[in-house]
Amino acid sequence: MKKKSKRYREGLEKIKAGALYSLEEAIALLRELPPAKFDETVELTFNLGIDPKQTDQLVRGTVALPHGTGKKVRIAVFANGAQADEAKAAGADVVGHEDLIKRVTEGWADFDIAVTTPDLMRELGRLGKILGPRGLMPSPKTGTVTREVGKAVKELKAGRIEFRTDKGANIQVPIGKRSFAATALVDNARTVIEGLLKARPPTVKGVYLKRCVVSSTMGAGVPVDIREYAAAKHEG
Repeated sequence: MKKKSKRYREGLEKIKAGALYSLEEAIALLRELPPAKFDETVELTFNLGIDPKQTDQLVRGTVALPHGTGKKVRIAVFANGAQADEAKAAGADVVGHEDLIKRVTEGWADFDIAVTTPDLMRELGRLGKILGPRGLMPSPKTGTVTREVGKAVKELKAGRIEFRTDKGANIQVPIGKRSFAATALVDNARTVIEGLLKARPPTVKGVYLKRCVVSSTMGAGVPVDIREYAAAKHEG
């Protein structure tokens, strides 16, 4: 096991063993921990009470963070004609159709999010083995398959993020940078939690939000008390 840094260990000592902190307390404590030499990303990590082997219990969706992520997002748009022009005007980093599909087929994937129009999804199907494992395949569920590509690009650039469960029923979501004001991080965190509650599959029984930790890129995780959210019911 890789030895933890002195800075990490010092931070861990500030976190009380077995303690659960309110969202506000957790973020305040996180900002008191020894910082790295760069502006770290702050993330929320959740463990959900779902069975990831059941396809009807997988959780996936998007939320628009009110204060953005603080990260520059590279967006590739598969479109042609007027919609390609719309994507370029909205600030997409790369736009194309057959040429872009060929480029990705050859191994290029230097982007964070892919957006496409419904009519091109059949063609993009052959990129599934490339984009799927990297979490880059466009999906109607996340708003990345849309006729309004310009609107999608603007929202994604402004701070709309995607979340999805992994094989261990976990979800990891960025909520900003350590340099953000504490209130901004709290606002973003609450938005993510609300988004997860709305995305709760109807087949999930019992506790949905089981555990939550807030952490920075190089820092120790601070356990968040989410019992008030864990008890909430999704109302459709």
